[in-house]
Amino acid sequence: MTTPAAAVHVRAPGKINVFMRVGTLQEDGYHDVATAYQAVSLCEEVRAFPASDFSVSFDGPIDSSGLATDASNIAIKAARALARRTGFRGGVRLEITKRVPIAGGMGGGSADAAGALLACDALWGTDVGREELHALAARLGADVPFALMGGTAIGTGRGDRLSPALAKGTFHWVLAFADFGMSTPAVYQELDRHRDRHALDIFPASPQPFVDAGVLQALRAGDPHMLAECLHNDLQAPSLHLAPDLAKVLELGEQNGALAGIVSGSGPTIAFLAADLDSAISLQIALSAARLTVARVTGPVSGARLLAD
Repeated sequence: MTTPAAAVHVRAPGKINVFMRVGTLQEDGYHDVATAYQAVSLCEEVRAFPASDFSVSFDGPIDSSGLATDASNIAIKAARALARRTGFRGGVRLEITKRVPIAGGMGGGSADAAGALLACDALWGTDVGREELHALAARLGADVPFALMGGTAIGTGRGDRLSPALAKGTFHWVLAFADFGMSTPAVYQELDRHRDRHALDIFPASPQPFVDAGVLQALRAGDPHMLAECLHNDLQAPSLHLAPDLAKVLELGEQNGALAGIVSGSGPTIAFLAADLDSAISLQIALSAARLTVARVTGPVSGARLLAD
């Protein structure tokens, strides 16, 4: 153990799933996935202060009034898991500035959990190491390990078995946010219903999905035009079925110069890939003029990291 800190500041990124294939429904009620994650420059700020018990509060541009701040909050769960693992006897006061939409398909809660793990480890001087943090992260949720790792990675299993993917250069994205959230379990249930309804028209799902080689080539080449050809998300059809207005947003982005648009994760955030910075700025202006809430971001960025205040 090292000397505990007086306060710690961590930044943890949101993510876009640039490719997502979902396997068949398994007996345990879950699906295996094969996804290509990219961490983007829309980040959560997590500050940790010494305390005798565990608490969390939120501020920032996102309305977080509906978020639980009791023991069911994922950031508190993360802090308690680390305390249990290390035998730490105290607590922590977490203050989180939210910028990643809640229930938006960008892993905002996962970023909070990853940020809390890293912040508490530094605050308490527990020094468990990245591997152990990753193991704790995987028990908290499928996207939490990636929020710790960042960059670009292929996720398999529940999405928590990660292997880094080589990505050259910078990709420019414009994100269109909805004024509602979507439940991940509800979108997966709709996917199963969608597959049953269209069993005769679509290829049957594989029990062990994989990421197409073209995606890896596009990322390695740093080529947005190549990547635009490969963007794919099995959860997009069920998301659009549950929230039909998202189809208009996709259309609007593609009419205004996006190379391609995709529902991120289980939605409802839509990520538009732009050819370059100028195209991204033009697209951001056009979507803002259409009264959409948008943000221009880049990827890949690093995972959860300690900042010097």
